Formats: sequence, structure tokens, C-alpha cells
Amino acid sequence: MYQDYASHSDPARHPPRLAELRRELAARDLDGFLVPRADAHQGEYVAARDARLAWLTGFTGSAGFCIVTPDRAGIFVDGRYRVQVKSEVDMAHFTPVPWPETKPADWLSEAMPEGGRIGYDPWLHTRREIAQMDKALAGSGIALLAVDQNPVDAIWPDQPAPPAGRVRLWPDDIAGETAKAKRTRIADALREAGHSAAVLTLPDSLSWLLNIRGADIPRNPVVQGFAIIEANGHVAVFAYPEKFPAEIRAALGNEVQILAPHALTPALTNLSGPVRVDPATAPDQVFSLIESMGTEIAEAQDPAIMPKACKNPAELAGMRAAHLQDGAAVAELLCWLDGRVESLTDTPLTEIAVAKKLEEFRRARGILDISFETILGSGPHGAVVHYRVTEATDRRILPGDIVLIDSGGQYDNGTTDITRTLPMGDFDPSVRRPYTRVLQGMIALSQARFPRGVAGAHLDALARAPLWSEGMDYDHGTGHGVGAGLSVHEGPVRISRISEIPLQPGMILSNEPGYYREGAFGIRIENLIAVHEVASPDGRDMLGFETLTLAPIDRRLIEPGLMSRQEIAWLDAYHGRVWDGISPLLDAGTRDWLYLATRPLAGSI
Repeated sequence: MYQDYASHSDPARHPPRLAELRRELAARDLDGFLVPRADAHQGEYVAARDARLAWLTGFTGSAGFCIVTPDRAGIFVDGRYRVQVKSEVDMAHFTPVPWPETKPADWLSEAMPEGGRIGYDPWLHTRREIAQMDKALAGSGIALLAVDQNPVDAIWPDQPAPPAGRVRLWPDDIAGETAKAKRTRIADALREAGHSAAVLTLPDSLSWLLNIRGADIPRNPVVQGFAIIEANGHVAVFAYPEKFPAEIRAALGNEVQILAPHALTPALTNLSGPVRVDPATAPDQVFSLIESMGTEIAEAQDPAIMPKACKNPAELAGMRAAHLQDGAAVAELLCWLDGRVESLTDTPLTEIAVAKKLEEFRRARGILDISFETILGSGPHGAVVHYRVTEATDRRILPGDIVLIDSGGQYDNGTTDITRTLPMGDFDPSVRRPYTRVLQGMIALSQARFPRGVAGAHLDALARAPLWSEGMDYDHGTGHGVGAGLSVHEGPVRISRISEIPLQPGMILSNEPGYYREGAFGIRIENLIAVHEVASPDGRDMLGFETLTLAPIDRRLIEPGLMSRQEIAWLDAYHGRVWDGISPLLDAGTRDWLYLATRPLAGSI
């Protein structure tokens, strides 16, 4: 489970692949090529077949891209991966580029001042992305050209086959709405907008719409495929038919047709307009195929995105139940770790061993899978924001280490994502101040009350302000959307400086400020929160957050003197909920540990 990228981990493999790609580009009369970390569905997580960026460069982060020219290969990564990329790529052949600070068009204009022909795979880039880049390149003499066959695929001799995971049903009582009702709801919205059909390109939209789940992407129970939903509610799904057993087809009914992937092109070219397509998520090629027949396109958001993001009461109930079991599993792990502290010198404990132990606790509580590869960073590894332990990097945990554990589970009623940071015995007291500031930021966001219409960009500063007061910050968003039994990272809502989508009741997001000191330690504390309505004495339409995650937050790293009475009261009340919720699920030994871990901070200072 910790060697998913083993075939990409040898840096010596990548310069020859880069040289071969350049030869392929020259043979096609191309001066460069865009290699994204993306598949045709624009998902954050990709199947092995679509891991082109990792195969070419060695970089395994979940976001980024490479631009290859005859004499340069820039790997564009954001703040989460600037430490990681340096350890994964051959720095003599690939150059990390800070992104989004450096725009790809600006980099290309500097790299190719005389202009050039830059190829891209139109299935791997959205229409909006290509349009923005085209606009930015205007006047540079550089042209973006769609290619018929991806040149990376042409030189990848053992490229894995497309995924074909078996489809299963997601029960209606957990979904809170039948697939037929969802199809009717989306079809009604299409007719009201005057649209004849909509093209769905996101696997989680397809999975949500039809109340199905799959096994095409590791850790994400989505069904990879495209769909066209017509204004009459009929749906055509374009995916490998063998993924759909007879009982699934029967449950979907006659108004849902399963067609092979190659049938998508003729279907798109035979649509009658206006056809709704999302420029932010749909591949550029989808637009081109529809436009090739002169069919009118209505550029608008995927019609399933917002209904999927706003969880109904049944989905929220399932998520709460999942978090009870998950909190118990995390408590068991934290208790087990505390019991190992005294023996660390004599009995080695490694990152992989801890990650496996946590998965063991979760499997005993019924997870279908973990919801993403566990981020378990000890000491300096904790400063790598999305660190992925492998057999090659597996580090022995030492006395005094700060350990960051970011993990989650896929249960039969919901999805979890939680981060806790803890010390292994005596630790450097300099950790207390940043840890406390991170905790204060997490509490500030948890307690936020705000009028309807406020977006994640408006709230992001609440979580950062305590760190900013110390001249500190973190280079990732504060929160991402989370699916209900779907992808642990779900669009479109976020708590981020760039998210302008208003929060609505039922949305579930992460709340995860952090602090990272390169070469030393990392700190992150994460709970999941659900947006709900709150009372206002002025009668205003106000919203706030319900915290779903129930697991203890380490109190040993706190500097109590930095915290206000209100912050301490919040923490004590939260730990009271943790005790009430998960203590009945634990054995006597873990329950005794939890009692001490959740006792009021107010009474100990």
C-alpha cells in the first residue's frame, strides 16, 4: 500500500524518458508539451494509467504540471509540494517552478522568446484553462496546439490498462434521495434553463447522480465515466460496460443506458443544443466535439455539483455515524502510540508501522478503504505537507519527535478526514507556540458565525490570524469540500483565499490550519465541519459550523497562557463531546486513556 509510486521512485529513470519525449515532440514538429497531473475527468487523484507526470518526472504530488521544451523542463508546484518536489525529481534535468506565483504563459514567454508550437492533450485540460492560457500568450508568437495522441502515451511502453473497478449501489436510505428523484431534479433544472442536455465529466457527479460507487481510483469510491443527462431525465453513461453487473443495470432502470467509452464521441456530435457544459471541469475536447457540428453550447456549472455539495439530512446523519467510529479508531491509535513512547529506544517504531496500525484499527471498525494514502510524517517529514511514506523513506520515530498524522476512512455511510499532531515523549518547548497558534486558528473557524452569502475567501483569514500575529503562515488552503461516501476532496467549495463560492447549509469542509518548519517538524490540526443555520437575535439569515470529527486534540503541546478563556471553553466543550460520543465504543484501557486526554484544560492551568 505504500509503494503505489514505486515505478516512479528511481530518479535515474526520468532523464532518459525526458529525452525520449523531446525526440517524440521533434518528430511531431512541436517545440514543447504540457504534461498535467490530470486525467480526462480532471480528478485530483488519477489511476495508474493516467500518472503521466509521475512517470515522466518522478513527482508524485496531487497537484502540479510540467512544461517540456527543447532545453527546459519546468515542474510547476504550489506551496504544499516545494519541499517534496526537490526530493523526488532529478534537479539536473527538471526545475521546480513556484506556482501560481509564476504563470505558465509568463514562463513560456521567457523560455521561448522567439515563439513556438506547444502541444497539449485536449482531454487533459479544461476549456477554461486553455482559454486563459491562450489569452495570456497573445502576442508572444507561441501557439497552443491540440494533439490527437498524447506523446507521453506514445513513449510509455508498459502503460497500465484503464481501470475497470466493479460498480456497486449506494443505498437510498444513506443517500437520502433515489437516483430517479435526482435525475428528475436535474432534468427539471435543465428545462428551466432552456438546456436540452448536460454533459457530466466528473466521476463523483456521475456517482452521486445514479447512487452508485466504484473502485476505479485508489481510495476514492467513484465510477470513472462520462454521462449525458437529457432534459427528460434520460441518462447515457459512457464507461466500460463490464464494470456494471446485471443487477446494477437492473437497479438503474431503462432510463439509464450504459455505453462503451468509444460511443462518447458520436454521442457528443449528435446532440441538439443548447448543451450545458462546464468550462471549469469539462475537457477542452468535449467542447471541440460539440462545436464541430455547430451545436450551441451553454457554458454553465455542472448541474450536479451544488446538489452534491449540499448534503441532505440522511447524508449528514451518515457522516456523523462514520465519524463516531472513526474517532474511536483514532483514539485507539493515539492511546497505542502513547504506550509505545517509553520503549522507542529499545523497540524501533517506524512511520509505516504506525500507518498500518491505524488502518488496522479502522478496519476493525468496518472501513471499506482508507480515504487517501495516510500522511504520517515524523520529525522533519512532518514539514512535507503531503508527505507519503514509502519503503525507501520510512523513518524510525525517535523520542522527542513531533508526529503529524493526516488520515481518513471510507465507511459504508460516510467519509472521514482528520489530522492530529502529537509529541513522542519530551519535546522541544519551541513547538508550543506555533502549535497553540494553529489550534487557535482552528477554533476561530469552528466558532465562526456569518451571514448567508459569505464565501470561503472571507473566512480563510480567521484561521490564519493567530499565526499571522507571530509572522507565521502556511502555504495551503484552510479547507476543502468533502464528499459523503465519495471523494475526500470534493469541489467546488473551499475555505481559501481564492474561493468565492458562498457557503450553504449541508456543505461539509475541512478545517485544517498548519505550520511547517522545514527540516524540523510539521503541525496541522484538522476537523471536518458542516455548514448549518444558526439563530440570530437580529433575525438575520446566519450560518455557522457543526464539528463532525470527534477525536482528542493533544493538550500537551498547548501553551495555555496564549489562549483566551473563550478558546479554552471551546476546547473543553469539544472534548466533552468527544468523551460522550466515543467513550462507549472503546475498551476499558483506551477509555481510561481517553478520560485523561479529554479532561478540561481549564482545570489544569
